[in-house]
Amino acid sequence: MATIYIVEDDLNIREIETFALKNSGYSVVDFECAKDFYKKLDEKVPNLIILDIMLPDEDGLSIVQRLRKKADTKNVPVLLISAKTSEIDVVKGLDMGADDYLTKPFGVMELISRVKALLRRSSYSESEKVLSLREILMDDEKRSVYVNDEAIELTFKEYELLKLLLINSGIVLTREKLMEKVWGTDFEGESRTLDMHIKTLRQKLKSAGSYIKTVRNVGYMLE
Repeated sequence: MATIYIVEDDLNIREIETFALKNSGYSVVDFECAKDFYKKLDEKVPNLIILDIMLPDEDGLSIVQRLRKKADTKNVPVLLISAKTSEIDVVKGLDMGADDYLTKPFGVMELISRVKALLRRSSYSESEKVLSLREILMDDEKRSVYVNDEAIELTFKEYELLKLLLINSGIVLTREKLMEKVWGTDFEGESRTLDMHIKTLRQKLKSAGSYIKTVRNVGYMLE
């Protein structure tokens, strides 16, 4: 059973999140402030952290930065919750190390979906050979991709891009993260290369190409 820590100073929101996650089979510990969260974190590291940005004693973004600097928490998935909806705030949170974000107000089902996606990604093992989403199936051992059982020919970069999107399905990946993981660079001037590969990948996946969503001024996600 995965353990989830919630850091949220709004009691109503905290209770709704806790109730929904417990009903979905997760072990949940909730905190009103960063101080109590840190104290518990010294005792046990959770499988996932849901973190509000606006907290009474410490900004959520600075908490993310602290988590990413510690060896025992640097790889723990963090889902940011924020009332700030501007693209700048979203990009800033992701750039500082958050794995995904939700803006208030949000639905319970969307919260559960994001949590499942983050936990699935964090538990992904390189030894796993098959990745799939609906009619898309990737056999990583054979480096083959199928859509509705029809083999799809992809270039090396298109394949690596689709693999990264499949592993992170349901999660927004920034353009910088995609460039870094697939091309080994975060050079902004190369972003057109990413856009062109997304375009050709969508075309080759045919009707399933519509699952690749553009998140304006942020990046892409597969859902």
